[in-house]
Amino acid sequence: MIKRRKSKQIQIGDVKIGGDAPISVQSMCNTDTRDIRATVNQIKELEDAGCELIRLAVLNKDAANAIKDIKKQVKIPVIADIHFDYRLAIQCIENGIDALRINPGNIGRDENVKKVVSLAKTNNIPIRIGINAGSLEKELAALDIPLHEKMVKSALHHIKILEDNDFDKIKVSLKSSSVLTTIEAYRQIAKIVDYPLHLGVTETGTLKGGLIKSSVGLGTLLAEGIGDTIRVSLTENPVEEVNAGFGILKSLELRQKGINFVSCPTCGRCQIDLIGLAKKVEDALKNIDKPITVAVMGCPVNGPGEAKHADYGVAGAIKEGYIFKKGEIIKRVPEEDILKELLLLIENEN
Repeated sequence: MIKRRKSKQIQIGDVKIGGDAPISVQSMCNTDTRDIRATVNQIKELEDAGCELIRLAVLNKDAANAIKDIKKQVKIPVIADIHFDYRLAIQCIENGIDALRINPGNIGRDENVKKVVSLAKTNNIPIRIGINAGSLEKELAALDIPLHEKMVKSALHHIKILEDNDFDKIKVSLKSSSVLTTIEAYRQIAKIVDYPLHLGVTETGTLKGGLIKSSVGLGTLLAEGIGDTIRVSLTENPVEEVNAGFGILKSLELRQKGINFVSCPTCGRCQIDLIGLAKKVEDALKNIDKPITVAVMGCPVNGPGEAKHADYGVAGAIKEGYIFKKGEIIKRVPEEDILKELLLLIENEN
């Protein structure tokens, strides 16, 4: 069992982050926020996938205006991602946003910061300080110290600005496209502050490579008890980010959403088309949201043992398969009937 770092708890909409709250999974729309219909449609797809928080880029006044209509049509909390313009932050708060991602040191004069913080405090709006290795302040970027230390210094600078304005509904992220830099930055900040941490490796790339980088980076930190909410960044449909996020949490037994799918890598002993069968079973069960374990195994060596430990399973033999339920063989079927019989059993009981 992973012992999680103790952190303060904040709340975004109806989602608690930090403390003893479950680690939440979030994503970011890749639609133009000004296109209300496209943005709402994508958020609803993400809601169906289990996404718990969604972030929108707010690049101008029209995007900030769209927040009001978007909020009326979606269920999950919405976070506004804003750079440089404090007026957009104020506009988003007035339009019902649930949280802000804004670095207070980047929005101009102290009086501008005070306006945003005062309104956020009045409306109970948390602020995420989002440090990105690629956009550090010039004076920090010039320092002759490791990159992760520059990121931590930047985070502490922005935290101090908010604290000096008597604001503590803070969430922090320190993202880099380098997995090792990201890990070290989070490890260091976790020892210094107790604010909840938003984990992510940024700009990881397309699906295959991005999943590897995110799984290594986020998985390492989560296994050390660091992290309160996560976003897997992929150059892909953001639904895949949500699926990956829950998959990472499930692998560490930090969240249990959907089936736990077990299948072997196959070898020369396998006498059925296990690769094709495994893909079809996993795809057919992707919408089941119950914490059940399903094993699809190829041969009699490890197959029966793994299938016995699963809620449902199949162990392949020579052109046939043994269907298991709760550790007991309930049916022996020819290869062409394995998929149908296994799915029929699971669907009838779930």
